[in-house]
Amino acid sequence: MEKFQQPGRMNPRQRPSTQLRILAALGLFSAVWILSQLLCIPQTTIPCCVNDIAVSVPQGQSWPPPNFSKRSQSDRFVHGTNPVLLKGARIWTGRDNGTEVFTGDVLMEKGIIKSVGHLSAASLNVYYGSQLVVIDAKGAWVTPGIVDIHSHLGDASSPELLGAVDDNSSKGTIQPWLRSLDGLNTHDESYLLSIAGGVTTSLILPGSANAIGGQAFVIKLRETNERTPTSMLVEPPYQINNSSPDPNLPPRWRHMKHACGENPSHEYHDTRMDTNWAFRQAYNTARKLQQAQDEYCSLAVSGKWNGLGEFPEDLQWEALVDVVRGRVKVNAHCYEAVDLDNLVRLSNEFKFPIAAFHHASEAYLVPDLIKKTYGKPPAVALFATNSRYKREAYRSSEFAPRILAEHGLTVLMKSDHPVLNSRYLLYEAQQAHFYGLPENLALASVTSNSAEVMGLGHRIGYIREGWDADLVIWDSHPMALGATPTQVFIDGIPQLDSAFVVHKPDNFQQSPKVPNFDQEAKDAVKYEGLPPLKPKPAKSNTIIFSNVKEVFTGRFGSVQQLFAASDSASLGTVVCQNGTITCTGNNTSCITPSISGDPNAVTVDLQGGSILPGLISFGSPLGLQHIDQEPSTNDGDVYDPLIKPVPKILGGDTSIVRAADGLMYGSRDALLAYRAGVTTAITAPSHQKFYAGLGAFFSLGASQKLENGALIQDVTSVHVSIKHLSETPSISTQVATLRRLLLGPLEGSSGNWFRRVREGEIPLVVEAHSADVIATLILLKMEVETETRRAMKLTITGAEEAHLLANELAKADVGVILNPSRPFPSVWESRRILPGPPLTKDSAITLLISKGVTVGLGCQEIWSARNLPFDVAWAAIESGTRITKEDAIALGSTNVAKLLGAELDADGIDLVATVGGDLFEMSSKPVAVISPRRGLTDFIN
Repeated sequence: MEKFQQPGRMNPRQRPSTQLRILAALGLFSAVWILSQLLCIPQTTIPCCVNDIAVSVPQGQSWPPPNFSKRSQSDRFVHGTNPVLLKGARIWTGRDNGTEVFTGDVLMEKGIIKSVGHLSAASLNVYYGSQLVVIDAKGAWVTPGIVDIHSHLGDASSPELLGAVDDNSSKGTIQPWLRSLDGLNTHDESYLLSIAGGVTTSLILPGSANAIGGQAFVIKLRETNERTPTSMLVEPPYQINNSSPDPNLPPRWRHMKHACGENPSHEYHDTRMDTNWAFRQAYNTARKLQQAQDEYCSLAVSGKWNGLGEFPEDLQWEALVDVVRGRVKVNAHCYEAVDLDNLVRLSNEFKFPIAAFHHASEAYLVPDLIKKTYGKPPAVALFATNSRYKREAYRSSEFAPRILAEHGLTVLMKSDHPVLNSRYLLYEAQQAHFYGLPENLALASVTSNSAEVMGLGHRIGYIREGWDADLVIWDSHPMALGATPTQVFIDGIPQLDSAFVVHKPDNFQQSPKVPNFDQEAKDAVKYEGLPPLKPKPAKSNTIIFSNVKEVFTGRFGSVQQLFAASDSASLGTVVCQNGTITCTGNNTSCITPSISGDPNAVTVDLQGGSILPGLISFGSPLGLQHIDQEPSTNDGDVYDPLIKPVPKILGGDTSIVRAADGLMYGSRDALLAYRAGVTTAITAPSHQKFYAGLGAFFSLGASQKLENGALIQDVTSVHVSIKHLSETPSISTQVATLRRLLLGPLEGSSGNWFRRVREGEIPLVVEAHSADVIATLILLKMEVETETRRAMKLTITGAEEAHLLANELAKADVGVILNPSRPFPSVWESRRILPGPPLTKDSAITLLISKGVTVGLGCQEIWSARNLPFDVAWAAIESGTRITKEDAIALGSTNVAKLLGAELDADGIDLVATVGGDLFEMSSKPVAVISPRRGLTDFIN
């Protein structure tokens, strides 16, 4: 209805535009409110128009309230929290691009960092009295809390149970209206574990099954008094409680997940063309709604109310409208150049910024493309070495972080928890540093830069006055392998009760030296992610290694030290001929006239390096797989007679498969492992259920099976699994089947091999995780031994709960291959882990060894085989001095061989020569493999 107008009064809808400018000067909300009184605008329209006029706020800007850092307490402050003075710390503040480090003190009060510098404890004691808690850091490194830019913690809960899988929806590929908050499980057992790794804040993203998976939320990991998901949020968007929030509140960033490439294509049986058309349709819908809103507000502010109707809005699309208005941090899961290119074009077509590309395996090959994204260039969030698990990850490179940083792009390291355990997110940064990312940027990649990309750099990611009191005290330099928190503060609240601290040598407090990989990084780009990896056999039969610090061998199943220099002045010389060490000692004793007179002899200066046994990989289908998610590149899974009948042509249910028959040499993961000092592998046939078959022992450096020494042992042991899996019969049924195979009638090919197990000739290797299953297997072993009166060889792999039966395993002479070497409660039957420091004094490794159990370390996936030297080193570091060097080497070599039935004869195992340190030091780089079995020396790296 038209409002009655008194004669002689100007129609408010016709007031001069100058009046609008004057009102605007009063402030956006005030201006629109006054206009609403003058122009009779409905009150419900005010918030909408204020929100939509507010697009003038610069895109990409962090939006804290004015003087945020001057606040007196945090909005997350818990009353009763004592102020804490941390004295004498070596503080990495995160400032100056991560280069500012100084020794000083930090005062935390009311959830914030109150002061940073050199503070007087006496003066503060006068002010705070007995409430002040003083901690002497004794020069320990202190950093901001670790910030994980990509996590599914709480949405993909651990242990994984059907009732708590909430990271993906299958209702459609475009779902910007979904919220990860709505599935956040506060009972995920990962929270405390991740805190024990220094993680204080995580961005909880929806999964990547959908092109637009929904809205993401930032949480702090500490338990709250309210015990609710909402109470864990950091600066949550106002929309979580109100569809039309109060526009007078300071703006806050929202977050959203996008995904392109294989995941949404596979989930919805789409092509990339389908997915990108779905993106464009969705953004076109959002843009039309945005334009309608802008037009509505323009008319409303102009006073043109006739026929204007209701404000155009749609609850399903409001979040995506906010994306095109630049109010949302978009995190995009994209691997290849084709997908990155699609998203860059999409961002420019619909004019929205992207905060970060995640996974982005080919971003290092197209850095200039990344810079063409609308607005400012996105960050790139990466794994360090987790690669080649699907086609779009095949060209990933460990050198990507350094290459991207050299092109001026912001690099972040991520966990994708529980894909990688976020407890070890710092380890991702350490690996990035090892392969060339500068130290300051490596640490920033999981602290300050992650915080900035989240839009929360005004409160987390730094140690600065007024920032949240989230910090970590470390037992060693943060870039040192195995660095572990001794205390973690979140909102000024200490999170670790009675932390167990391993005292480490002084050199662990220094920045670790890392090898030079300049040429390898150049080659990664030159060959578009597929540089040549094959080793180069030495052309000479005689190789002289000079300046050698120590030599160990692994002959006849035991690790022995052959040589150790007492100091840098007494470094030794090692001569190898035809892949065999012929002399170890000093230059005088080893360089005989025949050696010095050999014109073809090659000398390699190890610069204080070492020669150690090559490591043995086990636990993944290495050698049977090139790309996990591409069936045509793999050997495939065996038939399982416990699930369905085996074809008669194969021999029926009594047949058994040999892994040796399916071996594929020269995979990139095999060659990368070889270059890292993991020279051989033992692999069981690929299987998903109970039945596996016969394992094989082979060289990772060979090109094909007929090469000398390529197939070392065609049968090592018999492998089965007893665990919970879909469609697998009960645990008791699986045990009953194994009992029949061991004690029942011996039939067919499988009967022959189980007879050999029963008679103690070869080991039975059982993948089992639960202590209950392991206990049953111990009893079954005793049953078989009573029946046969012979000792049976039994090895348990997986074995996360084996520590609960350490004494019983030792008494029964049952060995264990821990896989993973650092346990995680991924499923129910592996939930009772022994996490190790700082949560427990012992790790599973140290406890089992202390009880006399033979222990080896496994690798879960083929890409992780290259990291076995780090795993072995970490186990030794975490033990303090309880594991000798010989024992540490054995964890990844001779123990693995012994437990899996690999025969190590007089020729022993391969030896690895490293420059600049031994195989387990971050300063070292493998340069040669000495193979007595193959009769040659390979040059690598």
